[in-house]
Amino acid sequence: MVTPVAELLEEWGLTPDGPPLPARRASVLPVVGERGPAVLKVGVVHPVGEVEGRAAHEALALQRWGGHGAVRLLRADPHRRALLLERLAGPDAADPAAGLWDAAAGELVGAHLADLHVDPLPQVPRLAAYVAEQGRALAALPRDAPLPRRLVEQALALGRDLVADPGDERLLHGDLHPAHLVAAGPEAPDQWRAVSPKPLAGDPHSEVAPLLWHQWDDVVGDVRGSLRRRFLAVVDAALLDEDRARDWVVLRTVHRALAALDDRDRVTRCIAVVKAVQE
Repeated sequence: MVTPVAELLEEWGLTPDGPPLPARRASVLPVVGERGPAVLKVGVVHPVGEVEGRAAHEALALQRWGGHGAVRLLRADPHRRALLLERLAGPDAADPAAGLWDAAAGELVGAHLADLHVDPLPQVPRLAAYVAEQGRALAALPRDAPLPRRLVEQALALGRDLVADPGDERLLHGDLHPAHLVAAGPEAPDQWRAVSPKPLAGDPHSEVAPLLWHQWDDVVGDVRGSLRRRFLAVVDAALLDEDRARDWVVLRTVHRALAALDDRDRVTRCIAVVKAVQE
């Protein structure tokens, strides 16, 4: 049986150019084609609860950004969940800025968010619709669920308020953190490109939360202090309102916990994030 990757290699005139790159939800293969070195990304899996059609939306967002602040899209076949992307930093394009923590990571991500927040596309799903969907799931959550009821009630109230006052709607990356920033290459050693967007159209203040969920193994000692430093740094660098960003962190983090109620460690980390930005 011919795999989708093999089909695309033949149809698009691509030749493998190294071992697959590490990726959790896709096959990512360095290739060479008529446009030179590139990366073929195939087979994105959509986790339960996320907006469907992510490959199509990812292609639309990358096309909209046009290589400004994000990896450049060379070709796409959303029906086969396939993207052909520019090669970043040679064959080691998967090596991210993931060693950064605290203020340095916040400053880098915040500055990048400011570049990505352009006018949204009509085809991209709306953040407000996702919040409403999650709100219904939260409201139906049993009281004995492994998530503090006060956080559930707080998230429900915040969701209603933030949807009622949507703010300035922009195109969102949806999941920007240091592991989704890749060095542009030797010709631009100080430049970074965003990869793996989960695009939505909505409030830019909602973009802060993913930065606080990742790289827990890098935290040494004061977890709360590390999370607060990172939060304040990204808010300042992206020129966001601190209170509104905090509300979105609480809301999105409770949504994340809702999707992982059977994972005690993840729920505990989510609660730690909420506490860190509010205390």
